[in-house]
Amino acid sequence: MARKDRRETGRRRTVPLALHGLIEYGEGILTIISPFLFGFDSNGATVLAIAIGAAVLVLAVVTVAPTGLSRTLPLASHVVLDYVLVAIWISFPFIFGFSDDGTALAYFLIVGVAHLLMTVSTRFHKAERPA
Repeated sequence: MARKDRRETGRRRTVPLALHGLIEYGEGILTIISPFLFGFDSNGATVLAIAIGAAVLVLAVVTVAPTGLSRTLPLASHVVLDYVLVAIWISFPFIFGFSDDGTALAYFLIVGVAHLLMTVSTRFHKAERPA
């Protein structure tokens, strides 16, 4: 499978699944505290950051993965939701009108792009050893 991934995409997936899960726990916590840590001016950005951070934590907890606690969400669904989260982070400042809050805008865009890079770099399947 690992060879197939590299041939089809032209890159190696270098982030282990366990590390992806640990990063999501940290990302969820950081997103919840980000409005207070970085001083968002927009109340909407604050509410959305707390809600999105909580959603990331729930996603990490329920996924069938080494770091999942309840392990009820299939990994394939988690991957789809990772891409949905990326779209949310990148689009919400513009949809909900807080793109003029530079700090909140920067946080949402940076985390969105970072999450996208992490997701496309994660090995979601164990590498098969050649026989």
